[in-house]
Amino acid sequence: MIYQIAHTTIYTYNKYVELTPHIVRLRPRSDAFQTLQDFAIDVVPEPKGISAIVDLNGNDVLKLWFDEPTKELKIKVSSQVETHCHNPFNYLLEPWAMKLPIADYPAPILRHLQPYIEGRVDPAAVQLAQEIWHGSRGEILTFLSDLNQRIYRTCRYTIRETGAAFPPGITWRQQAGSCRDLTVLFMEACRAMGLATRFVSGYQEGDLNNSDRHLHAWAEVYLPGGGWRGYDPTQNLAISDRNIALVSSAIPEYASPINGSFRGRGAYSQMKYDLSIEKLC
Repeated sequence: MIYQIAHTTIYTYNKYVELTPHIVRLRPRSDAFQTLQDFAIDVVPEPKGISAIVDLNGNDVLKLWFDEPTKELKIKVSSQVETHCHNPFNYLLEPWAMKLPIADYPAPILRHLQPYIEGRVDPAAVQLAQEIWHGSRGEILTFLSDLNQRIYRTCRYTIRETGAAFPPGITWRQQAGSCRDLTVLFMEACRAMGLATRFVSGYQEGDLNNSDRHLHAWAEVYLPGGGWRGYDPTQNLAISDRNIALVSSAIPEYASPINGSFRGRGAYSQMKYDLSIEKLC
């Protein structure tokens, strides 16, 4: 699939403000599953400088800094991406990674994966993981499929445009959440079983006739023998060629699309955005 994406974010302020440096994480990644064919960014007001950075997670991000007060910040990115993952199950698991919980990672692999496994796992996620594990007989792929399906069927999808992801206990108790809330719940249930996971921010094809578009989030699980593989509990899907990944991180906050702030006594901001996704072929 080849997609053309136009994504504009506009911040307006009630008075002139000074902008701190902003990090923009809206450049689609290029890897085995997708190729970035074209990318452009337009910023108003014109930044004093723009630098391309590879962050701690290996993501390609942009840092903008400014030197003039403004009452508006407009960031428009245009991307063309070709996706390649037609079969999300085209891999062969390592023999020692067929059952859960995984407790015997080879030491070199474990050192790499530790940031994606560690953390305080919410008791609600632990209980959910144990229930799914018991029903799946410890089969790793069955566990992931059943977990994806349980969250999808149990939790009502809601749109929440701003704010950090809710703790898994809140999402599971409310049985509702945004895509990032459901993703964090999925991640922590996986980590309770010793599976390394990371949070992914990106786009999803969805209904191409629907003009109401939003950023999307899903999880990637590291499967020994298969590498990082995506699961979307909001859609109950294994990620294939209809998702376009921007960035990923073990910590969801480091996958947010734009980070930055402003200075100005009594100043406040409002945000709006416009997103279009066109499938070219």
